Amino acid sequence: MVDVLINAKGVRKSFMLGKRRVDVLQNVDLVVRRGEFVAIQGASGAGKSTLLHLLGGLDAPNDGEIWFAGQNLSSLSAGELDRFRNRKVGFVFQAYHILPELDALENVCLPARMARMNAAEALDRARRLLERVGLGGRMDHKPYELSGGEQQRVAVARALINEPELILADEPTGNLDSHTGQEIIDLLCALRTERQATLIFATHDARIAAQAPRVVELADGQIR
Repeated sequence: MVDVLINAKGVRKSFMLGKRRVDVLQNVDLVVRRGEFVAIQGASGAGKSTLLHLLGGLDAPNDGEIWFAGQNLSSLSAGELDRFRNRKVGFVFQAYHILPELDALENVCLPARMARMNAAEALDRARRLLERVGLGGRMDHKPYELSGGEQQRVAVARALINEPELILADEPTGNLDSHTGQEIIDLLCALRTERQATLIFATHDARIAAQAPRVVELADGQIR
């Protein structure tokens, strides 16, 4: 099991909607090995985002266990979870979630500064990443000056600045046209190979999912 990065066992997650309990994930088992590229495919409401949030330590399951590199995430304190998310996981969201008051360079630097990286090193890494994702000439631009595809490229660069072992992309093409969306998928695939990282992305699009060597179908909160 030394090459296993993620091992989710019997994971269940539910939320209260008023007085009604909504079961989102039911007895999910998932093993992902280091360096794998996995697509989680399912319709809206299938539980894809919830599963990614659990795998990345953004939320905790009601039942079951999630192990990352041999460590049970439920054993970590709040501070340890913060450091785990900051240094081990890179998140790319559908809505980009880059800060509007900061330019592209400042947005990419944020996770590195949170990790207390030397300021000069953080800037150097951020500049190199922005050049790699094709935004070398847009570093001083604010989000409102960038297209949707460019904002997502900033988000990809930000996710990678701390050299995470795991990249989690939640519907990264959902707000983009098909051509731009394919460019983002190609970029994620190339960066994952270059950095020997593990990539898991969630999508409702069967065409996008089919580009991953392994596709996991999620329906009604269960893996099929």
